[in-house]
Amino acid sequence: MDNAVYVGLSRQMVLRRELDLIANNVANADTVGFKVESLMARAEPGAPAANDGAPRPVKFVIDGGVARDFGQGSLFRTGSDLDLGIEGDGFFEIVTEDGPRYTRDGRFRLDELGRITNQAGQPVAGDGGGEIVINPEDGAVTIAADGAISQGENLLGRVAVVRFDDLSVLEKTGDNLLRNTSNLQAEPAPDVRVRQGMLESSNVKPILEITRMIEVTRAYESITRMMESSADLSRRAVERMGRAN
Repeated sequence: MDNAVYVGLSRQMVLRRELDLIANNVANADTVGFKVESLMARAEPGAPAANDGAPRPVKFVIDGGVARDFGQGSLFRTGSDLDLGIEGDGFFEIVTEDGPRYTRDGRFRLDELGRITNQAGQPVAGDGGGEIVINPEDGAVTIAADGAISQGENLLGRVAVVRFDDLSVLEKTGDNLLRNTSNLQAEPAPDVRVRQGMLESSNVKPILEITRMIEVTRAYESITRMMESSADLSRRAVERMGRAN
């Protein structure tokens, strides 16, 4: 197998990964707080096939990781008192058995203990890191733009909203949650606004993603044709050599 085929295979592997990401973006176009992802590709030098006269080294295409666009999604009104949307750069903090997790998904509810939780039943952290408990019998819940939670004149706590100076430390863990993969500490985000009765939509733009999907598919097909042509040339060369002998 010659260098053109090796390089083509490396590019095809990256394109298949990119196609998976695009499909996932499209599937999550209606997921609350979802952030669009794209693949970062880079060239990596490698040893060429032996005795083929190729320059050294040959550059192969490899997966350079996933980039996530944390840009603001549009807010839409739901009317539910415990639905919260973030306006600005920040995350809700969720208390889990595996440590704190972070999300832009503000579809919250009350569990049987009166705690504010996410859809999976994990408590939403308050300002001090503890759980927020509400007695439904004490009346309607009001959540201010700074996250302060009140029932009537009683202040019950504040929803923790935090930010990271470096967003690359955040890694997906499933259930629309992110975890901090570094020693970098989350910082309070006092300038962020919490909007009660609203949720943040995904920032995926389906038309752009479909366009990207078409481009990636065409690139994959083009490389396939190039590899088939290269393999055909090699086969013909071998046949000629056989006849010459």
